Amino acid sequence: MRVAIFAEIDGSKRMAILAGVAFIGITTLQFVAARFSLREHLTAADIVGLRFSGALFVFLPVLWKTGTAKLRDLGWCKAGLLALLAGLPYTMIINQGLAHAPAAHAAALSPASIVFFSFLLSRLVFKDKVSRARIIGIIAIIGGLLLFVSPAGVDTGDTLRGDLLFAGSGIMFAAYAVLVRLWSADAVTATIAVVLISFLPLPLLYTVTPSGLAAASLAEIATQFVIQGFLAGAVAIVLYTYTVHQLGPRQASLFMPCIPLTTAVIGMVVLGEVLTIPQFIAIAVITFGMVFPMLRKS
Repeated sequence: MRVAIFAEIDGSKRMAILAGVAFIGITTLQFVAARFSLREHLTAADIVGLRFSGALFVFLPVLWKTGTAKLRDLGWCKAGLLALLAGLPYTMIINQGLAHAPAAHAAALSPASIVFFSFLLSRLVFKDKVSRARIIGIIAIIGGLLLFVSPAGVDTGDTLRGDLLFAGSGIMFAAYAVLVRLWSADAVTATIAVVLISFLPLPLLYTVTPSGLAAASLAEIATQFVIQGFLAGAVAIVLYTYTVHQLGPRQASLFMPCIPLTTAVIGMVVLGEVLTIPQFIAIAVITFGMVFPMLRKS
C-alpha cells in the first residue's frame, strides 16, 4: 500500500523524498561515526580538520569555476562572521560535546536548540509573527530540553557538559541563519565562505590542540574524511537544498525531527549507548515540538 502511494507521487517529488531520506542517513552517520572515533583514537580537532578538508576538496572546483566575485560581494567581514558561527568553532563545539555525551544527545539537543533560538532571534530581529502552533511547539521543545538535561536523564556531570555544548551550538547556528537572512546571503556562497575560511586556521589549530591522527589507522582517517567532509560537509547540504527547492521549506524541515530517532537507534546498535526512559520521552516531546508547527498553517 505504501509502495503504491509512493509510486503515485510525481518523479521530482519522489527524488526529493529520497534526497531527504539520504540527508537523514548522512546526518545520523555523521554523529555516530564522530562519536565512534572520538571514543577510539581521534580528537575533536581531528574530526573538524577532516570535515573542512573534505568539504573544501568538494567545493574547490565550484569556487574555481565561479570565481570569488560572490564572496567579495558578500564581504570578507561578513563571511568571517558566518564562518565563526557555523564553521570551525561551531563544529569544534559539537565534536567536543560528542567526546563527553552520546551521539543521540547531539542529534536531539543541537537541532532542538537551533529551532528554539532561531525562533527567539527571529522574533527579536525581524519581529516575526508567532502563531499559536509555534508557541505550543516552542514550549514543547523547552520542556523536552529541560527533561533531557534533568538529573533523571543525565548519568554524569561529564554528560551534562556535552549537553550544554550541544545547546550552545544551537545558539551559534541560529545566529548564523538569522544573519544569512538579514544579509540576503546566497546559500551556496555562504557555505563556501564557511568552508574556505574554516580551513585556513587548521594548521594553527593542530599546534594548540591534541591530535590522535598518528594513533589512528589510515582506514579510520579516510572513513572520517569521507563521512565528515565529503558527505556531511558537502553532499548533505546539496541534498537538503534540493529537497527545499522541490518540496518547500516547511515540508523539507519535516525530515529534521527524524534525526534524533534514527541516531538513537543506530547509536544503540553500533555504539551500545542506551538512552534512559526520560531521554526517550524527551526526544518524543522535542520531536513533537518541531513537527507540530510545521503541520499547522501559520
